[in-house]
Amino acid sequence: MTYLTRLTLSHNKLTAIPPNIADLENLQVLTLWNNQIEELPSSISSLSKLRILNVGMNRLSVLPRGFGSFKSLEILDLTYNNLNERSLPGNFFFIDTLRALYLGDNDFELLPGDVMNLRNLQILVVRDNDLLSIPREIGHLTNLKELHVQGNRLTVLPPEIGLLDLIGNKQVLRLEHNPWVPSIQEQFDARGAQGVMDFIRSEQYKYFYGRQDVMSGPVPPKRNKERKLSRKAHQPQCA
Repeated sequence: MTYLTRLTLSHNKLTAIPPNIADLENLQVLTLWNNQIEELPSSISSLSKLRILNVGMNRLSVLPRGFGSFKSLEILDLTYNNLNERSLPGNFFFIDTLRALYLGDNDFELLPGDVMNLRNLQILVVRDNDLLSIPREIGHLTNLKELHVQGNRLTVLPPEIGLLDLIGNKQVLRLEHNPWVPSIQEQFDARGAQGVMDFIRSEQYKYFYGRQDVMSGPVPPKRNKERKLSRKAHQPQCA
């Protein structure tokens, strides 16, 4: 079966993937959506031709050591798992071929500054986590066209987001359902993402952001994770 280029094992109640998955040396697309997988074999990153890996809707709480060693990976979907910043191996943000990263519906409270190394990233989805901040290093992702941060615990955004091209017909910036400070919320209510971006790019905002350590208030409470469990329960199952 080494000739296989695509393998789909979705909706099968799988709990594990065997290490010999690495024998499928020509595999380009691997879809494991909606199973019960708790861990992945470290050998998976030796699939040198793999371009798309979808492990969404599983039970992952940690990724194997060396997971960032993929040579050709362009799209990685880890949506609907139990991952957080401590779940990631040290080389996770060094997959320099990655164009789209989906981390929505997990348990991240922070996004590591190493995200700056994903220089070819065009889509970053971290919606519906517990994020308290976005790192200033995100400004290095100059190819980013979509940023989804809705449904977190964000109160402010780093001014460096203003360096990114996220407003337009082909760009997406999702900011809703965060406990923004009043000045950001007012801009969002009045003019949406465009208003927020214009404000973030202003000298007034840069001064305001620089004083946040002094002016910081209480940490916003965690969001209700029953949403996540409810969505999982209502995903379609194969007969």
